[in-house]
Amino acid sequence: MHPCVFIIFSLLLLCLKNTTANQLVTLGGGGDDNGDMNKCLEKERDALLQFKANLHDPDGRLSTWGTEEDDCCNWIGVRCHSQTGHHVTELDISDYNIGGEISYSLVNLTYLNHLDLSGNSFHGTIPTFIGSLTQLMHLGLSRNSFNGTIPRSIGSLTELRYLDLSYNSVYGIIPSEFGNLTKLHMLYLRDLGSCRVENVEWLVHLSHLQQLEMDGISLAKENHWVDVILSLQKLTHLSLLGCELSHVMYPYSSFLNSSSSISFLYLGNNNLTSSMFHWLSPLTSDKLRHLDISRNMLDGIPKYLGNLCSLEHFEFHNNSAVVSFPDFLNNLSGCTLCTLAELEASHSHFTGPLSDMIEKFSSLERLSLSSNQLNGTINEKLFELPNLLDIDLSQNSFEGGHSLDHMSNLSYVEYLNVSSAKLGPYFPKWIQTLKNLTRLDIANTRISDTIPLGFWDMWPSQLQYLNLSSNNISGKIPDLSSNFDYNSVIDLRSNNFSGLIPNVSSTVQSLNLSKNKFYGGIFFLCQIEDGYLRFLDLSDNFLTGQLPDCLWHFKKLKVLNLGNNNLSGRLPLAVGCLIKLEALYLYRNNFSGELPLSLKNCTSLTSLNLGANKFSGNVPVWIGENLWGLYVLILSSNNFFGTIPLQLCQLPNLHILDLSRNHLHGTIPSCLNNLTSMVQGGFLATQIGHFFYSISHFWHGSTSYFDHAVIEWQGAERRIPSSTQLQSFEPSRYDGNPRLCGPPINKKCHGDEELEEPPVVVGRNEGDEEGVDEVWGWFYIGVGTGFATGFWIACGVLLLNRRWRHAFSLFFDGFKDWVYVKVVVFVANLQKVRQT
Repeated sequence: MHPCVFIIFSLLLLCLKNTTANQLVTLGGGGDDNGDMNKCLEKERDALLQFKANLHDPDGRLSTWGTEEDDCCNWIGVRCHSQTGHHVTELDISDYNIGGEISYSLVNLTYLNHLDLSGNSFHGTIPTFIGSLTQLMHLGLSRNSFNGTIPRSIGSLTELRYLDLSYNSVYGIIPSEFGNLTKLHMLYLRDLGSCRVENVEWLVHLSHLQQLEMDGISLAKENHWVDVILSLQKLTHLSLLGCELSHVMYPYSSFLNSSSSISFLYLGNNNLTSSMFHWLSPLTSDKLRHLDISRNMLDGIPKYLGNLCSLEHFEFHNNSAVVSFPDFLNNLSGCTLCTLAELEASHSHFTGPLSDMIEKFSSLERLSLSSNQLNGTINEKLFELPNLLDIDLSQNSFEGGHSLDHMSNLSYVEYLNVSSAKLGPYFPKWIQTLKNLTRLDIANTRISDTIPLGFWDMWPSQLQYLNLSSNNISGKIPDLSSNFDYNSVIDLRSNNFSGLIPNVSSTVQSLNLSKNKFYGGIFFLCQIEDGYLRFLDLSDNFLTGQLPDCLWHFKKLKVLNLGNNNLSGRLPLAVGCLIKLEALYLYRNNFSGELPLSLKNCTSLTSLNLGANKFSGNVPVWIGENLWGLYVLILSSNNFFGTIPLQLCQLPNLHILDLSRNHLHGTIPSCLNNLTSMVQGGFLATQIGHFFYSISHFWHGSTSYFDHAVIEWQGAERRIPSSTQLQSFEPSRYDGNPRLCGPPINKKCHGDEELEEPPVVVGRNEGDEEGVDEVWGWFYIGVGTGFATGFWIACGVLLLNRRWRHAFSLFFDGFKDWVYVKVVVFVANLQKVRQT
C-alpha cells in the first residue's frame, strides 16, 4: 500500500472514532462522566417545582420533589422519555389529594403528552394556556373543583386521544372547537355542572370516537341528535343520562340508513315515554350488550328489544308507569332468553305474578324486582334456573308459605332477599335447600315460629349476611362462633329471641340483637379477640351486670348501643380504647360513678347519649376540650352536680345538648350562644337521619341503620323541634335543676340587679294593657304612613309642575313676612307687659 494512502486512511479512521464518541455522549451512552446528560432539563425541573409551589399537599405526596432526588425524571408522578432527550413527557398525579390552582409554568413542559390531575381538589377556572400543550394526547381533569367556562383553547389540542373533564362545576356551552379534536377516542363530559350543547354537529368530525359520556348536559334543543350519533361508526359506549332528551322535538330525521356499533347505551333519567322506542331502534343492534332506560316514564317495552341477541344487562328500574310484568317478560323473550344475565327492574310499578315465562331465561344470573307491586306465589321454577345466583324480590306482595317446601337441592342461589313477603306464620323450611347461600334476608315476613334446629348448621363459615329482623321468631340461639364468614352481618332485631347471648364469631362485622328478650351479662364480648366488629346494638333487652373490661379488643368499633337495659356499675377504663367510636348509647341503664377520664380518647365521637343513668360528679371539662366532633350530647336524668362547664361552648358542631334533670347550679353560660350550629338554621329530622346514616352505614342488604336522638323536657321525651333548640326552650323545660338561675328561667342569680316594677294602672287588667298597646301601635303606624305619603305627594307635585312651584314660592315668601311681623308684634307686647 502506498504510504500516502495509509496515512489518509488512518486519519479517516481517527475522525470516525471521534465522531462516534461524540454521538454516544449526546445520546447518553458515554459513561459515568456524562451522567448529567440523562437527567431532566433544568428548565423543566424548575417548571415542576413552580407547579408544586402553588399546591396544597396535606399527605406529602410530592414531598420528595426536589429534595431527596435531584433528577425530576425519578420524581413520583413524573416520567421522561429517552427518545426525546429526557424531556418530561408524562405528569400523572391523579387521586393524590392535592389542591390549588394549575401553574402557568406547565407551558415549559413542551414535550408533555400525558397530563392527568383527576381526583384532586384543583380549583379556579380551567386555564386557557392548556391549549398551548399541543403535544398532549391524554388530558384528565375530572373530579376536581374547577369552575367558570370550558376554555375554547382545548380545541387546539389536536393530538388528543383522551379527554375527561367530568365531575366539576363549570357552566356554559360546550365549545364547538371540540370538533377539531379529530383524533379523540374517548370523551368524558359527565356532570359538569350546568352545561349545554349549542349545536351537536361538531361531534360529526370525531370519526375515531369510541366512548362518549355527556351525562347531565342539556340536549333539549338538539334536533336530529340521533343522526349525529349514528354517524360515529366506531362509537361503542354512549351515556346520555339526564340530558333532557324528552324535550327534543325531532330527535331524528325521516331517513336513518346507518347501523349502530354501540355496545353500551345509557339513556336513563330523561323523563322519556314509550314514544322513545321509535328512535331507540336505530341505536340498537345485535352488538348491544348493556341497555339502561331506567328512571323514565315507560309503560312497557317493544318486542324488538327481545331480539337483541347480544343483550346481557338490562336496566329498567325506577320507571313511573304501571307495567304488567307477564307482558314485559313476553316482549323480552326473543333471543335474549339465551343471553340476558342481569335484569334490574326494581322500584317500578310492575303488577301481576311472577309468571312461568321466567323459567325460559336460562342465562339469567341476577334478578332484582324489589319494591314493585307484584303478587302471587314465589314461582318455584325461578330456583331451577341453572345460572341464577342473586334474587331480590323484596318489598312486594309475594306469598311463599309451604309451596316451596318440596324443592330439591338443585339451586345455586347465593343471595336471596324476600323481605316483606308473606312467608309466615311458619318458618320456611325450603330455605334450607339453598345449600350455596351466602346472604339471606327474610326480614318482616310475618314469621311467628321457632327456627328449626338444623338451620344454624346449614352454612358453616359461609354466611356473610343474615337478616331475620322484624318478625315474631322465638326460641334460643345456639353457639354462632363458626357459622359466619369474614366481615359478616347478623341482624336479628325486633323478635322474641330469649336466653343468654351466644358466642359469636370473631369475623362478624355488625351484630344487631336489639328489641328482643335476651338476659344475663354481656361477657361474650370477651370471647371475641382481634375482631372485625364495627357495629354492636344490644339495646332494648333485659341484660344485667357490668360492662366487661375487655373492650380494648374492639379498636374498629364505630357504634355501640347498649341502651334500655339493666346494666350497672362503673364504666371500665377500657372504654377509652374505642378510638374509632362515633356513637355511644348507654341511656336507660343503671350505670353509676364518674365518667372515666379515658373516654376523652374517643375523639371520633359524634353522638354521646348517657341519659337516664346514675352517673355522678361534675360534667367533665374534657368533653368540650377533646370531643370536638360531637353533634349530640345527652346527659339528662343523672346525678351530675356543679356548674355547667364553659368548655362546652367549644363544641362547634353541637346541635343537641340535654343536661336536664341533674343537680346542676350556677348560671347558664352565655357563651352557649356561640354554638352557631344550634342557634342558626335549626336541625331538622332529615338532617338527623342523614347524620346517623353517615356515622353508622353498614351493609345490611337493602337496609341501613340509623337512630334518632331524643331530648327530654317536662318529663317526656320528644324528636327534635323544627326550630332551633335554644330558641324554642321555655323556662319550664329546665325543671328538675332547682339551683339553676338566670335567663331564660325566672329565678335570679345572686348579685343580679332587681328589676324595676312596672307602674300599676288602676282599673286595667293584663288583657286591657295588651289591647291598648295594640291600638297605640296601629295609631303610630297610621300617623307615620300618612305623613310620609302626604309629604312625598306634595314634594312630587312641586318638583314636576313649574307653575305650582312658582305659586308656592310666592306663597312662602308672603307667609314668611307675615310670620315675621306677628313675631315682632308679639315680642313688643310682651316687653310692655313686663314693664308694667
